[in-house]
Amino acid sequence: QVQLVESGGGLVQAGGSLRLSCVASGSIFSINVMGWYRQAPGKQRELVATITNTRFTRYADAVKGRFTIFKDNAVNTMYLQMNSLKPEDTAVYYCNLHHVYDSRGPYDYWGQGTQVTVSS
Repeated sequence: QVQLVESGGGLVQAGGSLRLSCVASGSIFSINVMGWYRQAPGKQRELVATITNTRFTRYADAVKGRFTIFKDNAVNTMYLQMNSLKPEDTAVYYCNLHHVYDSRGPYDYWGQGTQVTVSS
């Protein structure tokens, strides 16, 4: 079992910055992909950024050049540094851990979400 807890969301003006944190606990397998997803009202949850256990990263086109995903394995924490925020970034942001190998096969764990609101 894995638990993920996000924090760092809030209200910020357009052009501002926020840093989201996700603390993972439990039985975390070495081979995994972690990521940030977001969901705005009336829209499907979408990928923001991912990072593998080898620290290979991918970003959605909408956030490239503005957001950075990174992690500190020593404290089991993943971060999303969000700069140059735009109103369209407003959403609930979710932390995700994908286990490539799990007792149930490939398996995804999710955090509770943290609200990010960007005002114009």
